[in-house]
Amino acid sequence: MATLGLASSLPLLLLVIAGAGGARWRGEGTTPHLQSIILGRCAEHVALLNPEQGEKNCTAIWEAFKVVLDKDPCSVFPSDYDLFINLSRHSIPTDKSLFWENNHLLVTSYAENARRFVPLCSVLYGRMGDFLSWCRQENASGLDYQSCPTSEDCENNPVDSFWKRASMQYSRDSSGVIYVMLNGSEPTGAYPVKGFFADFEIPYFQKDKITRIEIWVMHEIGRPKVESCGEGSVKILEERLKEMGFQYSCINDHLPVKLLKCVDHSTHPDCALKSHGEREAEGEAGSLKRPRCGT
Repeated sequence: MATLGLASSLPLLLLVIAGAGGARWRGEGTTPHLQSIILGRCAEHVALLNPEQGEKNCTAIWEAFKVVLDKDPCSVFPSDYDLFINLSRHSIPTDKSLFWENNHLLVTSYAENARRFVPLCSVLYGRMGDFLSWCRQENASGLDYQSCPTSEDCENNPVDSFWKRASMQYSRDSSGVIYVMLNGSEPTGAYPVKGFFADFEIPYFQKDKITRIEIWVMHEIGRPKVESCGEGSVKILEERLKEMGFQYSCINDHLPVKLLKCVDHSTHPDCALKSHGEREAEGEAGSLKRPRCGT
């Protein structure tokens, strides 16, 4: 009976093993119901979140997007999304652009569906791709639901190329005061010198449209402060902006954002509310406790 039971379960075992070894790439596979999600996000954005931006043809936008789903997953370039971006782009309010590194969920929460700020994931083309994955099978038609390539697999993969193109457009369309939220508790540094912000956003800033740049270095509640304004990679960013001729400032733990972080850590000492006298004293010594660096 034991032998018979093993034999009957063998096909299932082989299927599991085959499935475990079938992941060709390092990234997540195509998100199920991809078309429905993108069309739904488009319709919601146009009808409910930002109706003032005017009508958009969501079907045409999807048709432009899905062109990359017919391409080899390592041969998708940023330019392949040109039509998709052109059909879905819209203006970004002045002083409302919020760039970031290693703070995705915090930025999304603080932006509050573009009511407070408009980060890339709140503009139409960014919203449609946020947290999704997609690619065609390597040597066959149809989507790959097991895995998709990352930059470690190949540079010109569908998702990275999407965000490169979206980042370029977002930077070109941003104006007024530009805000940047960095994670000062990130072990590898708050400002990745090789990353989307460094390589595909800063180079596309339109200097004649930008008043100044304000950097917020946020630290995780209860975690070490790896870098702050004027230190390490943040200093590299500041020097880069200065060389480019931008006016800039830097704030450690921008208070409105810190208050939002403290909602989930209300009893932690880092979130203790200060008395009026303590706040006044901190204000007098603000250059020491909350340094601002810049031109």
